[in-house]
Amino acid sequence: IATDIVREMFQRAGLTYSLTLRFPWERVYKLALENPGYGAFVMARLPDRERLFKWVGPIGPDDWILLAKADSKITLDTLNDARKYKIGAYKGDAIAETLTKQGLKPVVVLRDQDNAKKLLSGQIDLWATGDPAGRYLARQDGVTGLKTVLRFNSAELY
Repeated sequence: IATDIVREMFQRAGLTYSLTLRFPWERVYKLALENPGYGAFVMARLPDRERLFKWVGPIGPDDWILLAKADSKITLDTLNDARKYKIGAYKGDAIAETLTKQGLKPVVVLRDQDNAKKLLSGQIDLWATGDPAGRYLARQDGVTGLKTVLRFNSAELY
C-alpha cells in the first residue's frame, strides 16, 4: 500500500517522478543520502536518521517483531532472550542495524521475504521484521502460520 500512497502523493502534488522498486535497500538508502532529488520509502523515522532526510508522512506504523514458525517452542520476554537463537534480518534495514548495535548478530539477506523460507527450512530460528510487512512478504511466497514471539520496538514509517 505504501507504493500506492507515494504515487498518489506525487499525483496530487502535480510532480513528475520516477519510481524504481528493484534496488536493494542499502543502495536506495545511499542514493537518497547522496543525490539531491532522490528519496527512499518506506523508511522508519529514527533519531539517528532525523537530520539526514526531509520527512514526508507518516505512511503508517511499524512494529518491530520477531517471528517464529507456528509450532516453535521459543518464548521470549526481552530482546536479550533472543541472543541464543539464529535471527534473520534484512540487510541495511533499521531493524538489522538495531540488532547489531545491541550485540546480536543477525543473518542478513538482500530480500526480506527470503527470511520466511529460511525460517521454514530451519536455517534461522527467528525472523526480525516489521509487522504487518513480514506476514505480507511471507504470504507472497506462500508461507503462512508464522507467530509473533516478541514485539521489541515501534516506529513510524515515512
